[in-house]
Amino acid sequence: MTTRTRRRMRGQGLRIYTYLLVGWLVLPIAVMILFGFNDTHSKQNFRWEGFTLRWYADLFARADLTTALLNSLTIALLSTVITTVLGTLAGLALGRFAFRGRGATTLVLFMAISCPEIVMGAALLSMFVTFNLPRGYGTILAAHVMFSIAFVAVTVRARVSVLDPAVEEAAQDLGAGPWTRFRLVTLPMIMPGVVAGALLAFMLSIDDFVITNFTSGATVTFPLWIYGSTRTGTPPQVNVMGTLIFAVGVLIAIVIARRASGTAARTAPPDTPGEP
Repeated sequence: MTTRTRRRMRGQGLRIYTYLLVGWLVLPIAVMILFGFNDTHSKQNFRWEGFTLRWYADLFARADLTTALLNSLTIALLSTVITTVLGTLAGLALGRFAFRGRGATTLVLFMAISCPEIVMGAALLSMFVTFNLPRGYGTILAAHVMFSIAFVAVTVRARVSVLDPAVEEAAQDLGAGPWTRFRLVTLPMIMPGVVAGALLAFMLSIDDFVITNFTSGATVTFPLWIYGSTRTGTPPQVNVMGTLIFAVGVLIAIVIARRASGTAARTAPPDTPGEP
């Protein structure tokens, strides 16, 4: 067997492995999308019984499921806004200034990222019980802000660490004040990190189950509702809602990728005349 043949076989093997891996990852999503069109007449949506679009028309027919979805969406949006503001400020401070306790703060952030969810959930539950705080919507929101802020801060800090300080110094020399420099110079430069951190915080919040289960009280979110419905039967509306959430996430990813590629194309240096 020649070297060229071995290389071709390795390339084909790697290609097959990649296809199998992608198929394994996509299969659960494909099943979820497919069974959103299942014309089922039983409580369990596990057997294909025909094609229908009525579950999209009756998407909000279950009031309790709709309430759970709204709870997840509003908590995710609120926690994302709060986390993005606080995490961006923390990332700016950690990436730009040398202050006492900087190393300890960074350590705490990475501890929050690496901490198992069951440990954080149990700790938050103990804290809420100790301070006699009623568990519910507010405690879920506080918990989601707590475990998401580290991801935003670390992402923004990585972006800040590669900025060229000469750009802000030039703006200062031209008479721009601190707020103007931040709004017109710093924020646009770190915006990719801010957006990435915000999207990460939103996705971590909307699908969280473990920490939410510890801190929810009587409030039910979308993941908690799905877990509870497995005992009595999961309606097809769950598959439809999951499909729509997945579609929105894919759409956002495509828009960001296209904007990033467009920005890279605009900022790329022009080709030098005469070069091959």
